Amino acid sequence: MKISPSLLSADFSNLSRDIEVLEKAGADYLHLDVMDGAFVPNISFGLPVIKSIRKVTNMVFDTHLMIERPENYIESFAEVGSDIITIHYESSIHHDRTLNEIRRLGKKAGISINPSTPVSLLSEILDLVDLVLIMSVNPGFGGQKFIENSIKKVEELDKLRGSRNFEIEVDGGINVEIGKRLLDAGADVLVAGSDIFKAPSIEERVKEYKRLSK
Repeated sequence: MKISPSLLSADFSNLSRDIEVLEKAGADYLHLDVMDGAFVPNISFGLPVIKSIRKVTNMVFDTHLMIERPENYIESFAEVGSDIITIHYESSIHHDRTLNEIRRLGKKAGISINPSTPVSLLSEILDLVDLVLIMSVNPGFGGQKFIENSIKKVEELDKLRGSRNFEIEVDGGINVEIGKRLLDAGADVLVAGSDIFKAPSIEERVKEYKRLSK
């Protein structure tokens, strides 16, 4: 199991410190939620922030593009240091072309689906992805309640995966208890924001997640 803390919930006045704590605790990825205020009803951060934090850590940058026309920005996000670039099924038309472009740039390609999007729609592109991100809340804001149907979607996707080796990632409303249920359903990567950064100890909370797979 891998844990990918969402930077959106970190202390933006001291990102370097929070990232150092995550790295020390053994977090696997750093989840970077990029929002444009159009595809989702919020604006977060973009290329300059990712470029600046790339200088302070070697963590895997798990970049989640919640933006319209992501195909226009793939190369830019690759250049600033993203390691995994995930686009939304709902925000792009030419998934095949965009996913192949991500891989051409030497990055891992991810596809994400919103809570109302069926897993079955991904069947034609699963051979092109390294990661599938299931949103377990409606994207755009942190701190939302976990949508229970997400467990069934993970189970369905795990069956569709078969012998393929892409990772199943889940993001939204996750805590340690829910994380255990998701792992049992077939998830590989858990994204947690508020539950990690608002914990009494960020380091200890990350270690709690890491112990779930033992």
